[in-house]
Amino acid sequence: QLLIGYENGTIVFWDLRSKRADLRAYYDEAIHSVAWHHEGKQFMCSHSDGSLTLWNLKSPNRPFQTTIPHGKVQRDGKKPESCKPILKVEYKTCKNSEPFVIFSGGLSYDKPCRRPSLTIMHGKAITVLEMDHPIVDFLTLCETPYPNEFQEPYAVVVLLEKDLIVVDLTQSNFPIFENPYPIDIHESPVTCTEYFADCPPDLIPVLYSVGAKHKKQGYSNKEWPISGGAWNLGAQTYPEIIITGHADGSVKFWDASAITLQMLYKLKTSKVFEKQKAGEGKATAEIVEEDPFAVQMMYWCPESRIFCVAGVSAYVIVYKFSKHEVNTEIASLEVRLQCEVEDIITPEPETNPPFPDASSQLPSLKSLSGSTNTVGGEGTMKDSIPCLSVKARPVRMPPGYQADLVIQLVWVDGEPPQQITSLAVNSAYGLVAFGNCNGLAVVDFMQKTVLLSMGTLDLYGSSDPYQRQPRSPRKSRQFAADNFCMRGLSNFYPDLTKRIRTSYQSLTELSDSPVSLELERCKSPTSVKGSRKLSLPTDLKTDLENRENSFSRSRSSSVSSIDRDSKEAITALYFMESFARKNDSAVSSCLWVGTGLGMVIILSLNLPASDDLRQSEPVVVSPSGTVLTLKGAVLTFACLDCMGTLTHRPYEVWRDPHSADDGDKTRKRKLVMHSPSSSQDMGDHQFAVICSEKQAKVFSLPSQTCLYVHNITETSFLLRADVVTLCNSVCLACFCANGHIMTLSLPSLRPLLDINYLPVTDMRIARTFCFTNEGQALYLSSPTEIQRLTYSQEMCDNLQDMLGDLFTPVETPEAQNRGFLKGLFGGSGQAFDREELFGEATAGKASRSLAQHIPGSGGIEGVRGAAGGVIGDLTRARIALDERGQKLGELDERTASMMASAEAFSKHAHEVMLKYKDKKWYQF
Repeated sequence: QLLIGYENGTIVFWDLRSKRADLRAYYDEAIHSVAWHHEGKQFMCSHSDGSLTLWNLKSPNRPFQTTIPHGKVQRDGKKPESCKPILKVEYKTCKNSEPFVIFSGGLSYDKPCRRPSLTIMHGKAITVLEMDHPIVDFLTLCETPYPNEFQEPYAVVVLLEKDLIVVDLTQSNFPIFENPYPIDIHESPVTCTEYFADCPPDLIPVLYSVGAKHKKQGYSNKEWPISGGAWNLGAQTYPEIIITGHADGSVKFWDASAITLQMLYKLKTSKVFEKQKAGEGKATAEIVEEDPFAVQMMYWCPESRIFCVAGVSAYVIVYKFSKHEVNTEIASLEVRLQCEVEDIITPEPETNPPFPDASSQLPSLKSLSGSTNTVGGEGTMKDSIPCLSVKARPVRMPPGYQADLVIQLVWVDGEPPQQITSLAVNSAYGLVAFGNCNGLAVVDFMQKTVLLSMGTLDLYGSSDPYQRQPRSPRKSRQFAADNFCMRGLSNFYPDLTKRIRTSYQSLTELSDSPVSLELERCKSPTSVKGSRKLSLPTDLKTDLENRENSFSRSRSSSVSSIDRDSKEAITALYFMESFARKNDSAVSSCLWVGTGLGMVIILSLNLPASDDLRQSEPVVVSPSGTVLTLKGAVLTFACLDCMGTLTHRPYEVWRDPHSADDGDKTRKRKLVMHSPSSSQDMGDHQFAVICSEKQAKVFSLPSQTCLYVHNITETSFLLRADVVTLCNSVCLACFCANGHIMTLSLPSLRPLLDINYLPVTDMRIARTFCFTNEGQALYLSSPTEIQRLTYSQEMCDNLQDMLGDLFTPVETPEAQNRGFLKGLFGGSGQAFDREELFGEATAGKASRSLAQHIPGSGGIEGVRGAAGGVIGDLTRARIALDERGQKLGELDERTASMMASAEAFSKHAHEVMLKYKDKKWYQF
């Protein structure tokens, strides 16, 4: 029978065999769900007034029991007051205990702020489980699917709007199972991503072990009860790790090997800062909107396990990995980094200044920014104050990544610090470098000292290609805190209001066309006033303007043109062993700096000659005088040796800084430099690969000769460019704003691939897109989904082998046990053979006094056969031949089926062998 409940209170019983309604019942309240119980003789209904009713099939005129589980009992004996509707109810029986009644909703109306809940009634005990999100549906898992047997429920699967949880019913406190699948990627909005393929194999087990210690307590001690489907690892064996930064300051490490995605470790960067109290608005309370701890940039060295985070509140945190818990104070540094807009003029004092005040360019940003004034509560102008306060007391740091140094940019003369636009760390040098639209800062995180804090123009020295000079005397003016202020998470959300509040200039603030923009970028400031812009055809110009207006993003370049803004942002940083000058005969430690105007500046790093002096001798950072130029903002650097092989950056082999076995803290560090021998007598034996948002160039070092140049795009610009390894070779992978994915060979820069993959219509894609080795990339396609893609043919060929199986072959369960009388007189029909019912095997041997049926040839078929004569014989012979042929056909089919089963068994055995062949210990 089929039981149906309607909103008008009608209950209909349908007979599926006769396809008609057998019985009807009526109730005063709307029916939301129904459930069979007690072997199908009774059923339960849930109603809109929060009540549960029990009905009997023999007398369905009215319910024999009505309860309101969460209703208050009236003193005068009246009916309990109504509650919220019970949307779904399930009734499950147990053999050795009371049955379970599980339903969603039904809470009292006097508590309107209570969260969505699931109620479990077991005997007289009523347990309410509150959920974080609204309940979509739930399903009870039982030992048997048959309702007329004891079902023995053991878990409840609850589907929420943004999560999936499973409740353990076998324990009295009803704990939830630990979910092995990443449902919580979006518990805080993802603000940035990094993707690492073919990383050291010991990282995943180490991160998993320290991450397991940080997990929440109170989970069920049983395994995840949902076991459908199977993973297929395929032929891929190298490990992959995805790192996501979030708006609440958290960082998550994910195991992304093959097609799996499992969270390994979670780091909370906000724990190094003091909590902001409500109403605190004086010294350090000028916070960036609602998310002051949002992660903006990340840098990770897998070999040394050094991890660095840059936040929207203009801070940088250096983390070191340790397997031991420590309780220590957090070292912090404050850096002044400022570039006065009006301090720069052109050599022609008669002309109008080409660098207007920034406050006049962004009048609409004042009402949208998070800051309100540059003057503190005491009426003094803010100066040398960071945006956040680092904890001054000792902090307990669990095993994993532990904060080693916090670097904060401070307010300068009432101007807030600018957001960080580039970040680089080198463990072998012990240095961290970061820059913004004001300049560059280099910090020694081993000695905890600031080595360099310099404006971008000062980095050029006499090598400035635009010959910009300082103005004297300096005009005094008050900066508006709203101009170029930190904009919170505006870079990460696509809505129009927050698009305007970006920390860098969007494309809508650029000149009329990209072509005219590039012409202006290449011109000197002295010739801007009298220059003419290149005119475009009307249709092409309209198309470009529409494209620019439809896409607004936080550009790495930050600078639209020389005549619009003198602030030249630092957009790319790279530590490597290279030739700093043309006449150098050996490589040395260098820092390559790329700017938003397409300039490349090489800084020399003078490190102590001996590692024993590294903690005491200072490190000297000085400009080398070398300046290279490209079109567009610089995005990435790379270094190749004379054979065209990628030269990795120097690094320090990881050691535990708090190891109990290492009592001598002065032991030598183990460095891997990856630098060629200085005894090689070769003129040009190193290639420098530089890619901007418009073109790519390959320079020969130390001669600094441009060997190859490739103009990647003219009408658009690159969002991301990375030098990656693919099939034992090196190539340059680029993602363009018009949706094209391109790869170029190195060092020849020959185009290998150019395909229109995905037009960038969402700022989230532009912010999170990144490449990695082995021809893979990823981006955040929605707030809750990470999209991985590949441009490797080998990966495409193996993709089908890597996909999992949703359904796995299992044996057919045994038929339900049914008694003879229940099967004979029950409601459902069943086919029985005469021998099965009355044969000797079932009923026993009959008595001799009973008549016995002896089949013979005297039946109708025999008479017809005898009357037919020869025709009958021929007919029987033909029928016999047909039956023989049919049996032979069935035999062939059975043989083919057995062969197919054997092949399937061999395939599954091979898959099981491959599955457990490369499986890690923590994946069992």
